[in-house]
Amino acid sequence: MIDLARHIRPGDGIVAGQACAEPQTLTEALTAQRAAFSGARLFLGVNYAGIVRPEHADHLRLSAYCGAGHNRALADAGVLDIHPHPYSRLGSLLGSKAIPSDVALIQVSPPNARGEYSMGLAVDYLPPAIAAARAVIAEVNDQVPWTHTVPLLRREDFALVVEGSRAPASAPAPKGSSLEAAIARHAAQFIADGATLEFGLGALPDAVCGALLSRKGLRVHSGAIGDGVVDLLRAGAIDQVVCGQLIGSKRLFEHARENPAITLRSSEHTHDPRVLGGIERFVAINSAVEVDLTGQINAEVAKGSYLGAVGGALDFMRAAAASPGGVSLLVLPAARIVRALSGPVSTPRSEAGVIVTERGAADLRGCGLKERERRMLAISALEE
Repeated sequence: MIDLARHIRPGDGIVAGQACAEPQTLTEALTAQRAAFSGARLFLGVNYAGIVRPEHADHLRLSAYCGAGHNRALADAGVLDIHPHPYSRLGSLLGSKAIPSDVALIQVSPPNARGEYSMGLAVDYLPPAIAAARAVIAEVNDQVPWTHTVPLLRREDFALVVEGSRAPASAPAPKGSSLEAAIARHAAQFIADGATLEFGLGALPDAVCGALLSRKGLRVHSGAIGDGVVDLLRAGAIDQVVCGQLIGSKRLFEHARENPAITLRSSEHTHDPRVLGGIERFVAINSAVEVDLTGQINAEVAKGSYLGAVGGALDFMRAAAASPGGVSLLVLPAARIVRALSGPVSTPRSEAGVIVTERGAADLRGCGLKERERRMLAISALEE
């Protein structure tokens, strides 16, 4: 039996791997044993496994940077405190313990012949959390591929190792609709050979990959990548990938196994404005809950539910706008263009680039408010 109370104290800050990198066995033990360290604070990322549920807030204080996956149910129940920080700041907040990180729960691959454990499916904001933690507890999952991660870890880095074998949590499979294909075709016209791409979360950014199979010399520098990148790698369209995490299915995970073309690094690198500032022809591809006629973006709240995040979109959109030959693309259905936002302004209109729907593209760069409204209406479902 896993006895987490040997390492977790009441009131501790706990940071767990997110999305497909969630250490599910450890999360199950954490929720089952929560009364032993009542008042502990658990910081969540994207929550696909759904192990943490509203009733666990009786002893755990829950917070997250996003409402993705099962976090939406936690937010709707009023037990999830949202951190509305840009993704680029999460590492420093964890490293300084402004977001407490006394114990880190992580999922890793089995070690290689040199005794090096790969962080497998995600590095992102975990390295500063690991560095700040009093104890690092590792779930060694033999179904997690050994990938090229920076850093690699060794047995002495862990206070406790739990070995197991279970399928990693996976992202919801994209539906691949004709609407998504139309949006992707319009977005692809802004992406030339040799571009460096960033993909936000969701089916629409991933769908753009399908419209780029004939491109050459593409690179990826992104917080995350999905299954769509596999097709581009196999087609020879992409030469190199640097990302923070893999959010997809077993197809993506296996393609990344020991693949030198894919490197996973900390968000302190992937979202660093100094790193991003050195990338030419940088194309940021993101989606949102809604955008208004002036280019203001709500990426957080829909119909009163917190389901998105501030995330890294603003970091990447600014970098793309400043990059020589770069562009920021916001991809979303025409129905999500509104006259007035129903939620917060996640990205101000000052950062607006090109808005893309199934009806075409509205390039807002250099446009005043009247011209923005005219161009946005042309690609919207609104009546003029």
